[in-house]
Amino acid sequence: MSNKFQVRKEVLDLTSTRISEKTEIVELEASHYNNKSGFSPNFLKHKITLPNIPPNLVQDCVFLKDAGSDYELKYDHFSIVMSKSRRLSFFTAVNIDGNELIQIDRKNDRWYFDPRIDRNYQTGPELYINNDLDRGHLVRRLDPVWGDSAKEADEDTFHFTNCSPQHKNLNQITWLGLEDYILTNADRFDLKVSVFTGPVFREDDMLYRRKFQIPAEFWKVVALVKNDNMLSSTGYLLTQKDLIEGLKFIYGEYKTYQVPIKTIEGLTKLDFGILRQHDPLTNIREAFGVLGKIIQGPNDITI
Repeated sequence: MSNKFQVRKEVLDLTSTRISEKTEIVELEASHYNNKSGFSPNFLKHKITLPNIPPNLVQDCVFLKDAGSDYELKYDHFSIVMSKSRRLSFFTAVNIDGNELIQIDRKNDRWYFDPRIDRNYQTGPELYINNDLDRGHLVRRLDPVWGDSAKEADEDTFHFTNCSPQHKNLNQITWLGLEDYILTNADRFDLKVSVFTGPVFREDDMLYRRKFQIPAEFWKVVALVKNDNMLSSTGYLLTQKDLIEGLKFIYGEYKTYQVPIKTIEGLTKLDFGILRQHDPLTNIREAFGVLGKIIQGPNDITI
């Protein structure tokens, strides 16, 4: 993939995702989730499994009510693993098929609780009322919308399990630009792409309304197969640290970094296995400093 391609100028999915009186909130029947495909580890030419979770974090995973030791919530073309203590997603994993992407217009927002897990472990509308927080889609609405189940996949992205609090300026500007670049190029070249996304949980994350800790950083790992059939996996870190302060939300500088996947593993304690071995920054980390490489546009991305 060449870096000459630019992020599309048109805005794709910038509708505000803050809770309003017009937002409908419902819980679907359990039968809705029958035969959901979830994330496929065999989607690319190289087998890529969900990140390995260490035992101490498995204890914090939300297990499905009727599935024993299973904590993978499967939706159409993507999967989610939830955290009990934070009531947010540990991570999401989605397969994107650029050859079958379908454009579905966004209509009235209808958000869902997932009945397969206890509602106490799902952060609902009470976090997003009367502030500048968006329900930031971790699996972007457009990413899994392909193939015969495109409509169902679009609907599935509107689960509270798939959102994390993001300041409106990060969600609609920085985050969107990176995701748009990924999706645009998957569409241009009929690429298949697998994307993992999640928040960074820190003990000192801001406590909001006495019971919500707001993640200050979000990460993304993108895996694709290049023209030479070689796997390429890249990691990104986005920060909203300067956008939140105390109990008020302020506008400030935000930054996006391309970082070694090892850095994301250190922050999350997840193990990305084979993806770590195919990261172009693994051997050139020293050139970009401790954190990584600042991304100001698509030309700054190393694949």
